Amino acid sequence: MADLEFVRPSRTSAKWGAFPTDVLPLWVAETDYVLSPAIAAALHDAIDRSDTGYRWPGELPVALSEFWQRRFGWAPEPDRVMVLGDGLVAMAETIRRMTDGAVIITPPAYPPFFRVVTDVVGRELVQVPLTTEGLDMDGLERAFARPDVTSFLLGNPHNPTGHVWTRAQLEQIALMARRYGVTVIADEIWAPLTMPGVQMTPYLSLGEELTGPDIALVSASKAFNLAGLKCAQVIGGSAETTKALAASIPAEITYSAGHLGVIATIVAFRDDDRWLDDTREALAANARLLHDLLREDLPAVEYSIPDATYLAWLDCRGLGLGDDPSAVFLERGRVALSPGLDFGAEGAGFVRLNLATVPENIEIAVARMRQAVE
Repeated sequence: MADLEFVRPSRTSAKWGAFPTDVLPLWVAETDYVLSPAIAAALHDAIDRSDTGYRWPGELPVALSEFWQRRFGWAPEPDRVMVLGDGLVAMAETIRRMTDGAVIITPPAYPPFFRVVTDVVGRELVQVPLTTEGLDMDGLERAFARPDVTSFLLGNPHNPTGHVWTRAQLEQIALMARRYGVTVIADEIWAPLTMPGVQMTPYLSLGEELTGPDIALVSASKAFNLAGLKCAQVIGGSAETTKALAASIPAEITYSAGHLGVIATIVAFRDDDRWLDDTREALAANARLLHDLLREDLPAVEYSIPDATYLAWLDCRGLGLGDDPSAVFLERGRVALSPGLDFGAEGAGFVRLNLATVPENIEIAVARMRQAVE
């Protein structure tokens, strides 16, 4: 495959460490982009000052509020923001400490949704699969009505499909949640990465009368590639919910956040709108490139450009590769993609491809995938 070589960066993170050097890794949600210069400068400055102690939220809640106001037209109250280590810690702790029953998810779903609910928190999982049109509202209402259900993990935007739910859909969910006493935990970690021109509605922006008992989980980690610095935020839908969060989550757990993560996140939210918009344009170009290459070289693969994220959810059932096409692409093409089955039974025959790389790698990936099925 001399004509399909790619330039491998000198990184040691999960994306690059999990596979042999001849494999092009487009699986886990890390980006290949150079760190924002403003963030890099702030981190270098912190190291120069030996500012590497325990995390302190500092100006982060205000910076987050200002960022969401600029980007989405809605500003959460800074005093409703709690800082935790990452989205999965926040997810586990809010389910564990703010609810006491079964949890709804909408597969195909981010793989840790399954494991956090069942293995980490020890709750029953209630699955309401997406339909070809998106959310199954009738199925969700039946699940909400179950007396053992107390929470709903809402992906907004949704991973892996990239759907952004409409305001009307979110209002319908909030009304059902209030009707049946279900807490909505909105995972909005992908919110900054909508495709250009797509409007995303933050769930809590519907207003306290609809979403007061609910919670949002947010972070700069996906948009700015800061996952390794460990800093996520939990937003309470009301002062009462925030007070309950603070009373139930011990301070020791909040120190799972990294101080360098706080420093980087403040800069991301305050100083990097231009960098973020350039990144979104690059991702949109990659999504169009992938769409065109698949249509030309692998027309049996179905792919729709998502509303958000840098994730491509590819329907490979037309290739006849069985339930796990990723195994074929890895073995025969040396491309590492996320297996669709990791996202639930609904992912059989699908793969998830990470678009956050240079265009040349998208071209190489599709060429290798084509070779794998020839």
